[in-house]
Amino acid sequence: MKNPFRNIYIRSRFYFLLGIVAVLFALSFGYSYLFPLGQATLIVFIAFCLVDIILLFNPTTRLLCERNVSDVFSLSDENPVHLELTSRSNITLHLRIIDELPYQLQKRDFYINYTIAARDEKRLTYQLRPVKRGVYIFRNINIFAHTFLGLIQRRFVFDKRNTTQVYPSILQMKKYELRTLSRIAFFEGVKKMRRIGHSYEFDQIKKYVKGDDIRSINWKATGRTGDIMVNHYEDEKAQQLFCILDKSRTMKMPFDELSLLDYAINASLVIANIAMRKYDKAGLITFSDTIGTTLQPDKNRGHLRKILETLYNEKERFNEANYELLYLHIRNAIKVRSLIFLFTNFESIYAIERVVNILRKINKLHLLVVIFFENDEIVRYSKTEATNLEDIYLTTIAEKFAVEKNLIRQELNKYGIQTIITSPADLSINTINKYLELKARGLI
Repeated sequence: MKNPFRNIYIRSRFYFLLGIVAVLFALSFGYSYLFPLGQATLIVFIAFCLVDIILLFNPTTRLLCERNVSDVFSLSDENPVHLELTSRSNITLHLRIIDELPYQLQKRDFYINYTIAARDEKRLTYQLRPVKRGVYIFRNINIFAHTFLGLIQRRFVFDKRNTTQVYPSILQMKKYELRTLSRIAFFEGVKKMRRIGHSYEFDQIKKYVKGDDIRSINWKATGRTGDIMVNHYEDEKAQQLFCILDKSRTMKMPFDELSLLDYAINASLVIANIAMRKYDKAGLITFSDTIGTTLQPDKNRGHLRKILETLYNEKERFNEANYELLYLHIRNAIKVRSLIFLFTNFESIYAIERVVNILRKINKLHLLVVIFFENDEIVRYSKTEATNLEDIYLTTIAEKFAVEKNLIRQELNKYGIQTIITSPADLSINTINKYLELKARGLI
């Protein structure tokens, strides 16, 4: 039979009162008139302890706890965890709840203080933000309960093992899908692009209204009807889009606890979903010093699941990216002119000079958009006020790095290569806006 008192713990209030009793007894040896007071205090203290133990450890004091957690978490998002508490006790209990979280979260001081009334049921919710993909294991729930006396506390241990998997941000994907595909985009960051050109997929002939492209006037239909008629074109569908992810060591740099590769993975999932919702085909290529995974473009909803599973398993590598190998692979794997979003990072003008000729070759075959990152911390530091010689030196170096990013963009634009330079936090929205812009301009 298990000993119920193995889970008994002493609270700090107990030691405080015990100290007072000890002081009174120490004084009673020098002042005899204090001896009865010391005895009475000791008796009252022991009585309170016994009452506290009886209240906590009698059979009617029972507590139940269940953890409800989703099987899938979204990377870098706030994910809820629910604790269902049920009190079968006849007294109010003051609780300190310590949930044994997955080691990847590195939360070693996590606890929740809560009070539950007698015969009550409560639901507690807290949020977790995972910053690494993979399998997360929740273990025991430890609850330390004490009464209003607060001298002794009892530990309840609930063996509640839960396993969840952290995938690229599904929440972010759904959020941007709603923003982009809504009829009127009121949300900040999603641009409603005015159409500059048009595709060549004919839809219908309609009457001319102000704002229509006069180059689309159908003169034969105009002569027959007497009204100005224009040809109406719809967006070409089933166009190909590829997200190419650089997994080399330049993408291991962390921002807000998330690596650049993870930002690129979240953005790739978002843009692939948007493209497929607009009836385009989305594909995926990963590379570093070797070619990783290649998913040929498709627009079926089941294909998005393949992209999600592929992105879930991608890891950074410590080697340099091999752009020559990437170019050869694109020549062999992508047979139709496609829109390519290349997620990578360049920190110096020298880095882009080594690969710009290869990027030019890719751009001749396809519509290439090179996406690289702005270092927020360097930009902020370059704008700080210098107060001494060392600060002047450091802010000058920071400004040099910030200027080099713009030089990289100018170098790519000089050869007609589309670019996005963005902070990691704005990567998804800037990528969506570029996609919508290119669609509106009829470049793909």
